[in-house]
Amino acid sequence: QVQLVESGGGLVQAGGSLRLSCVASGSIYSINTMGWYRQAPGKQRELVARITTRGITNYSESVKGRFTISRDNNKSTVYLQMNSLKPEDTAVYYCNSVPGAVYAWGQGTQVTVSS
Repeated sequence: QVQLVESGGGLVQAGGSLRLSCVASGSIYSINTMGWYRQAPGKQRELVARITTRGITNYSESVKGRFTISRDNNKSTVYLQMNSLKPEDTAVYYCNSVPGAVYAWGQGTQVTVSS
């Protein structure tokens, strides 16, 4: 059973940066496309970035040009570098496989961007 642990969130002013990390406990992670999702209060969870096992990335329009996803398969870790943060980026951020989110969701990490 793969377990996902997200970290790196916090409170930041608009225009600031944060780097999120997601560590997977099991090696099966390395064969999946992984993604970062987020869920804002009162909204559905949405996928904002994904990365294949070969490092091909894709972003939602809302974060394109500001966020960068990367992964280190040797460390079973996926990262999300978030720059030029906006108040609308405020949400709980989660990682999971794409598509289908086949692993149990972790606790997520809260990102709060103040204006």
